[in-house]
Amino acid sequence: MSLAVQIRQHGGPEELHIVDVAVGEPSPGEIRIRHHAIGLNFIDVYHRTGLYPLSMPATIGMEGAGVVEAVGDGVTHLKVGDRAAYASTPPGAYCEVRVMPAKCVCKLPDAISFETGAAMMLKGLTAQYLLKKTLPVEGLQAGDHVLFHAAAGGVGLIACQWAKALGLQLIGTAGTDAKCQLALANGASHAINYNTEDFAARVKEITGGKGVKVVYDSVGKDTWDKSLDCLRPFGLMASFGNASGPVAPFAPGSLGAKGSIYVTRQTLFTHIATRESTQAMADELFAVVASGQVKIHIEQRFALADVQEAHRALEARKTTGCTILTL
Repeated sequence: MSLAVQIRQHGGPEELHIVDVAVGEPSPGEIRIRHHAIGLNFIDVYHRTGLYPLSMPATIGMEGAGVVEAVGDGVTHLKVGDRAAYASTPPGAYCEVRVMPAKCVCKLPDAISFETGAAMMLKGLTAQYLLKKTLPVEGLQAGDHVLFHAAAGGVGLIACQWAKALGLQLIGTAGTDAKCQLALANGASHAINYNTEDFAARVKEITGGKGVKVVYDSVGKDTWDKSLDCLRPFGLMASFGNASGPVAPFAPGSLGAKGSIYVTRQTLFTHIATRESTQAMADELFAVVASGQVKIHIEQRFALADVQEAHRALEARKTTGCTILTL
């Protein structure tokens, strides 16, 4: 048996219930893992509210770290007793023990703690595919400006550090002056409080009127229109979340008028669809963390039993860096 957080219907944090569930043996291609820590991400809110609908009842959560307890047939990259971490579908990480597909589970290097592993997999792999794979048509070179919204969040603080390591000039936005200072302390070249400043005007000022090659946006509705105005000709608008709500429909012709710009909607789970791609991305993440170029900031810890409180803090944008659930 395992304690797990289950929802019986979509709704607010009050729909998160602690229940006992039976955990069986792994089938071919699966493992059973006992968690030491669980990552909290905004996609968990989308699953809870029904923006991304789930069949009920459902256990949510997309990342965690722990020890492999059992291995199904055909799994060769993991063995019983291995330290491991993952970001993976299907949801189900909010629990003590789970059986899950093995393809997105990676051995966790000894130098990286369980808490760090749980905090960094979904957010760190997201930063990896954005900065290394989601690129404007003209590419990114050292010295180029990029705009990154929610720069003091879990993905944002990793991206600030990684962008600096790549030589990029990251312009970060956040909702408070304190969060802007946090982004700057983690490698952002500039930080804009979008509640007190016109971020589009500031971006044009910072870039000498040229605009940025790419905007990385997980905020959605509230930042979309002005973000398009921040792009230089042939720039890329890379949407990867909807923290403020889904983006409204728009006319494709407007992209031509703004400089023949590109729009893409990315999701991590396309990038980690195979065992090989997952491991290659994780290897890059592990290397940049082990080198010290990227530090994983765990700023909030909640017990699994306090998961409702954790979701309220996340939705109220009271969190910075990474948040984990502890067991």
